[in-house]
Amino acid sequence: MERAAMKALIHWKEKKKRKPLLITGCRQCGKTWLMTEFGKRCFERTALFNFEKESALADIFRYDLNPERILRELGMYLDGKPIDTERTLIIFDEIQQCPEAITSIKYFDESGMNLYLLCAGSLLGVELKRKAVSFPVGKNEQLKLYPLNFSEFTEALGGGKYLSLLNEFDPYREIPAYIWEPMMQYLKLYFIIGGMPAAVQTYIDTESLPEVDRVLEQIIQDVRNDFSHHAEPRDILKISWIWDSVPKQLAKENNKFVFSQVKSGVRARDLEDALQWLVDAGQVYRLEKVSAPQIPLSACADATFFKIYLHDIGILRKSAGVSYRTVMTEPDGYAEFKGAMAENYVMTELTALGIRPYYWRSGNSAEVDFIFEDDINRIIPVEVKAADHTRAKSFVTYCKQYRPQLGLRITGKNVGDNDKQGTLEINLPLFLLWRLQTYLSEGR
Repeated sequence: MERAAMKALIHWKEKKKRKPLLITGCRQCGKTWLMTEFGKRCFERTALFNFEKESALADIFRYDLNPERILRELGMYLDGKPIDTERTLIIFDEIQQCPEAITSIKYFDESGMNLYLLCAGSLLGVELKRKAVSFPVGKNEQLKLYPLNFSEFTEALGGGKYLSLLNEFDPYREIPAYIWEPMMQYLKLYFIIGGMPAAVQTYIDTESLPEVDRVLEQIIQDVRNDFSHHAEPRDILKISWIWDSVPKQLAKENNKFVFSQVKSGVRARDLEDALQWLVDAGQVYRLEKVSAPQIPLSACADATFFKIYLHDIGILRKSAGVSYRTVMTEPDGYAEFKGAMAENYVMTELTALGIRPYYWRSGNSAEVDFIFEDDINRIIPVEVKAADHTRAKSFVTYCKQYRPQLGLRITGKNVGDNDKQGTLEINLPLFLLWRLQTYLSEGR
């Protein structure tokens, strides 16, 4: 399956001067595959060093942090030959297992050798805090990898021709049925399977949704195992409580995350570290409230009011106990959680696009699902509806009050636009969010 991040790696390789590149992201999102596939495509040789599988590697770094010596010994460790640094991609995988290797990134950068050095780590944010590691600030480039987004998922399942057609369409052309119907089917499959590579590959290989469910169950169990292996003992149970609470709280009409609903009798301040662990591990995303939007949004966000979303829509569905048959048939009673699924989907898509969103709430009367700043400092309101109706009083209230130049309705309705009181309101189908930048440019 093709990952958009491959282009970023190729760009990094072609730089005349490059820093070591650190790839971060939640566990099992495809970091190792991406690095090794990049090596196969773009280098004569790949030297992979995995600090989790090969604990003896740590001894090479504990002696001192001299880059020349480390490279020499790594070559001897690998196959007894010097590493040809001009033709070899060097990979330090699961680097969080060796704090000295993390520190060594600084010295590799300062050495002037201009290496092709990739580093990756799962739960890196957690381990850096836990082990008080000396992180090489300013001595590396960073790339954040996420589960497959919807366009990557569609491409992997054979829907690339539809993506290509949509990319060529005039942005405001109504999408014809011969594209609309298969894209809506891919969207339903994405809500069921999500973007975790193992789940996607299982469906490609078997076309069996029960098999996908078994893979998702194992991933969820692996996440729970991480609680035990990587969290402080005092926080393990609290992290589990919060993890279990996220789908339940998302399903509520006012889905602001409330600590008192996590566990009866447990105080918010006793759960804050556990929640931050999940954020640092990349397992959940935190969406903070803004009441009076100004540039920059980060300066006016209220960190005490927030929503929590899971990092993957398939994991959310399975954690909530929603059957894949429910998503396919959409029976009565599913509408409310379908809305929560749509919101979670938009949150993960925006995050994968490099956008940091917030939500707007005015007292107890009006709320817009997401707002974000674009690259020309406009604040864009985003209303999300899982169905094809687009009437949203809160969105209208926001637009009347703040007169944004552009507003987005992400819905189950076809493409459309209209100008209301100076705001260009664009209706964007849920499956077209990957073309967001096109609409931001068109709306300038």
